[in-house]
Amino acid sequence: MGSIVIRNASIWDATGAPAFPGEVLIEGNTIKTIAPAPATIPANGAVEIDAAGKTLMPGLVEGHAHLTFPDVGSGPEMGVIPPEEHTLITMHNAKKILDAGFTSAYGAASAKLRLDIVIRNEINAGLIPGPRMRAATPEITVTGSLGDDNLAHMPREGFAIVANGVDEIVKTVRLGIREGVDNIKINISGRDFDEAHLAVMKDEEVRAAAETAHEYGKKISAHARASESVKLALKHGVDVIYHCDFVDEEALDMLEEAKDRVICAPAFGLLHAMLYESEDVGLTEADAEAWGIRNCLEESAKAHVEMHKRGVRIAIGGDYGFIWNNQGKNARDIEHFVNYFGMTPVEALQSATKVGGELMGIDVGMVREGWLADLLLVDGDPVADVKVLQDSANLSMIMKDGELYKAP
Repeated sequence: MGSIVIRNASIWDATGAPAFPGEVLIEGNTIKTIAPAPATIPANGAVEIDAAGKTLMPGLVEGHAHLTFPDVGSGPEMGVIPPEEHTLITMHNAKKILDAGFTSAYGAASAKLRLDIVIRNEINAGLIPGPRMRAATPEITVTGSLGDDNLAHMPREGFAIVANGVDEIVKTVRLGIREGVDNIKINISGRDFDEAHLAVMKDEEVRAAAETAHEYGKKISAHARASESVKLALKHGVDVIYHCDFVDEEALDMLEEAKDRVICAPAFGLLHAMLYESEDVGLTEADAEAWGIRNCLEESAKAHVEMHKRGVRIAIGGDYGFIWNNQGKNARDIEHFVNYFGMTPVEALQSATKVGGELMGIDVGMVREGWLADLLLVDGDPVADVKVLQDSANLSMIMKDGELYKAP
């Protein structure tokens, strides 16, 4: 890797401060120097890019990534895809979200055990394009809960591994770790959406999963719509909690107490798409309402308004990869956070960058000296209009690890 100087940029660094005119020097994969105007950075043989006043900002972070989900409508549809084809689908999805400006992705569950792992390894080796990835296990669920698509007369695969009791849970977590995952995923809440209010995984099962993951230095995330499931996740030190739709006051207090440790992501994009944007794929608003989607969306909005007020960190990530909300549309979450969670555009953009970097556990998500050079050059001002990030044509540059994936 050489050196690159980006000149004449409007730098939005994700600290919360307004954008400022300036220049940035990248050396290798690192942001070496940030020079606010009128300071200039000597070229010294570096490649020079004229930003022409466009916004230079951190790459986006998908906090609830299902890159193995192939834009279908059910678990069994994923289960019947042969692993060879499913690997290619995942590879294409990785490129799709990088094209959309997502330079990092936190795996929230893989539809088959090794898919996330294989694609992460290929990306890291520089053999295929894609974001930085934390690879996840499939969703570890209990019999009859979300992801268990078996029938008594017909065993069938979905997107989960069924495990019951402490011994099976521990064995399944260890299996994922043996194969090379970064993240463990457990489903504490019941099926969507008819059992969303139930915590179906037992206390000792959650404890066993979390303890085993942490013993091996792995992160653990939880599908937790129900208030009791959120409390179980917090009780046992789960690192990332997804959904949190039906939290009560006690759960909110516990989330606030754990705000420096835990990060949440609501997956609000799926709810919004199913309720308001799915007529063309055969899901009417009335049908979605009958499924309980409207109630879930409204409760999720109320919960996350309160969580935001209490300082709980909330990452974007909307369960993209279903027929209702296709891969590559992930930046729509930023607008949802403004419209439904009471966030300012700056706060919503920080959820997509700064908070996402904290979720990844590496120095990404901000434009800071010494941090990794994952950067976007945007034709427009995302603070003035967050929707500019929803159109990849507005991304004139995508840089990951100091390399120009998309050159201006």
